Amino acid sequence: MYSLRYLRENSESVRAGVVAKGYPAESLNLVIELDRRRRGILVELEQKRHEVRSTSRSIGSVKDRAERDALIARTRAASEALKPLDDEIATVSEELDAALLELPNVPHETAPIGIDAAANVQVRSGGRMPEFDFEPRNHVDLAEDLGLIDFSRSAKLSGSGFWLHFGLSARMQRVLSNWMLDIQTGIHGYTEVYPPALVRGSALVGTGQLPKFADDQYRIEAEDLWLIPTAEVPLTNIYADEIIAEEMLPLKFAALTPCFRREAGAAGTETRGLLRVHQFDKVELVRVTSPETGYRELEETLEHALAPVKLLGLPYRILELCSGDLSLASAKTYDIELWAPGTGRWLEVSSVSCFGEFQARRMNMRIRSAESGRIRHPFTINGSGLALPRLTVAVMENFQQADGSIRLPDVLAEALGQAEITAAG
Repeated sequence: MYSLRYLRENSESVRAGVVAKGYPAESLNLVIELDRRRRGILVELEQKRHEVRSTSRSIGSVKDRAERDALIARTRAASEALKPLDDEIATVSEELDAALLELPNVPHETAPIGIDAAANVQVRSGGRMPEFDFEPRNHVDLAEDLGLIDFSRSAKLSGSGFWLHFGLSARMQRVLSNWMLDIQTGIHGYTEVYPPALVRGSALVGTGQLPKFADDQYRIEAEDLWLIPTAEVPLTNIYADEIIAEEMLPLKFAALTPCFRREAGAAGTETRGLLRVHQFDKVELVRVTSPETGYRELEETLEHALAPVKLLGLPYRILELCSGDLSLASAKTYDIELWAPGTGRWLEVSSVSCFGEFQARRMNMRIRSAESGRIRHPFTINGSGLALPRLTVAVMENFQQADGSIRLPDVLAEALGQAEITAAG
């Protein structure tokens, strides 16, 4: 979200950024027009209020009864004329607020320009690509043959897009989650938070999921609460409507939570197995930073999110998203993708993004300098560190063996107390 003054003074550059993100220029034009109308009504309203005040003040000094009655009638008429203007400005203000919430953040000047994911830029890759002397299998076949995951019975319980992990696979989810959280808190200095998984709609508005992406969220209507799609929502909103001492920055939070996404409209082979599910666990990293350090800290957060990938020895690549592939709220985003040889695809396991002031403005989060007293909006950053389902896919498919067993990476083998998963395991 932008200040109206900024939009007035920078309309051309903002319009270019809006269009680069794939949004129509009319979305900004609407905001500019509603702002113009609102300011015009305010001027007219103030003029009429001034007329009412000045006429009212003069009534007491008028001795002639007829003239006084005329002034009283004039004051009453002017007062009644205020009501339609009050109603009009309320309507226009509501429309303006709604239009502002739909207006996307503009891409950072370094973001590649493009209309869709085809224009994303690979900036780095690493890890060793696996070599097989057999045809690698996908994670669904591996997991079902080893008795690790039951997709059909989970569908009986909850419908498609859910899972039942058993035995070693269930333990692996727990071990991976805690291990990744310990890396971020113990090595990278994040403060662990255990947040609620249900939030008010205002929290989703603050981070940008509402109102635009309401169809992708789960809502508890009786309580007017929403299941979180990511811990980004509660973590970033911790200081909503507050002023933080700038000297406290950066704030660094990490949380392991369940995440819930309806994925409205998702279907096809990309949703098979663990590739696109409605419930999953994820370690999330969130930072609140000063504007001066925000983009440097974005790069640092990317390295923190990548750390578990490197320790597991998985093949990865990092993409910088082009303007047309950025989310509504993001100004600059890196995706971390893992190679899944059985599925034959690169799978996103983390998006690491800087939002500039966009989210902070939406949730009215501010910072104050103790030295100057200056109040302004901080930058916010978030990244997954990492999401469990596709990480599990990558581990299973990259470390599979010809007999259908799965050799475990050293860090997992040590935590689980065995070197591989077999049908008997």
